[in-house]
Amino acid sequence: ARPCSPPRLRRGSASHRACLIARYNFIYAKERLEAETALRRYICDLETVQRIIYVAAVESFRAAKMSFWKVKINVKDTLSICHRGGPSSLEVAVLDYIACHKDLYDVCTSVHEVVCSLNRNPKLPCPGEVDFVVISNLIRELCCLAYSMQTLIPPLDISFGIDGECFNRNMYYRSFDSDFTAPFVAYHVWPALIEDGTVIVKGEVVTKK
Repeated sequence: ARPCSPPRLRRGSASHRACLIARYNFIYAKERLEAETALRRYICDLETVQRIIYVAAVESFRAAKMSFWKVKINVKDTLSICHRGGPSSLEVAVLDYIACHKDLYDVCTSVHEVVCSLNRNPKLPCPGEVDFVVISNLIRELCCLAYSMQTLIPPLDISFGIDGECFNRNMYYRSFDSDFTAPFVAYHVWPALIEDGTVIVKGEVVTKK
C-alpha cells in the first residue's frame, strides 16, 4: 500500500453502489451474450455454454473476493500506523482507500485463476475441447466489478445455486426455454445479486421436470 492519503468521501457511496448494480445488469445484457457467442463456436449445446458462463461468474466473484481480502489486510496494516480514529473509522478509511486505488488489484492473476478453475472443473468440457480464455473479457469484467463491490458497506455479492433446488421466484427469473410448471431448478444461467441477505437483482435459471 502507498503512504497515507486522504480517501474519497463515503457520502458518494450511494451513487457508487447504483453504478455497480447498473454495471452488473449491463454485463448480463452484453458481455454475457458475447461470451455465449464465443463459446458457441466450440460447443453446440446451449445448456453447456450457459453452465460454463454461470461457473465463470461464480469463480470470478470468488477470486476477486480473495484478492480483495489480501489487499485489505495490507492496506489496514499500513493505514493503522497513521490512523487516529477507532476501529470502525479505520475500516471505512481502508475501504475508501482501496476504492480510490484500484490499481492495487492484480486482475490478471484473478483471470488466470478463474480460467484454471474452469479447466479443472469435472462438470465442464475438457480444456482440449475449448480454450476458456475466449471468455476472458467476461471474467475480467466480473472480477473488477466484484472487487469494487467489496468496498461498499455492506458489500454486494452473488448467490450460489445448486442444481435441483426449489425454484425461488424472489431470487430468480425463469429462462424462456423453461418448463414454467416445474418446481425445481435444472441449472443456473446467471446468479442473483445479494446485499446483506436481500436480493437486489434477480438471477436466471432453467426449470424442468
